[in-house]
Amino acid sequence: MADYEDLTIDQGTDVAIELHLVDADGSKKNLTGYTATAKMKRSYADSSDDASTVAFTTLISQPFTDGIVTLSLDNSVTDTLNTRGRYVYDVEISFADSDDNTIIERVLEGKIKVTPSVTK
Repeated sequence: MADYEDLTIDQGTDVAIELHLVDADGSKKNLTGYTATAKMKRSYADSSDDASTVAFTTLISQPFTDGIVTLSLDNSVTDTLNTRGRYVYDVEISFADSDDNTIIERVLEGKIKVTPSVTK
């Protein structure tokens, strides 16, 4: 089950969110061979092709054994975000097992509030 956290993004700014993933025993999650994906959209019902869907740039930091994933959006993307209402988001990590099956784990989900920018 994914952790839940609400986030706030300032419209028109660069955003970087660093996640420190751990295993059930509290040790750093080894992300060797993993990829990460994160998206936000206006509602769960919106399709992934919907114009309101925004994909975060994701980076798994080296060494992979530290379990750190960084999500980012640059200011040109956050400047276009609608400040009315909230967005929903989630973060998934995935890897191919020994049989070449893709295993996907949702690690974080929640809502995002966008605060409006005055200076543009």
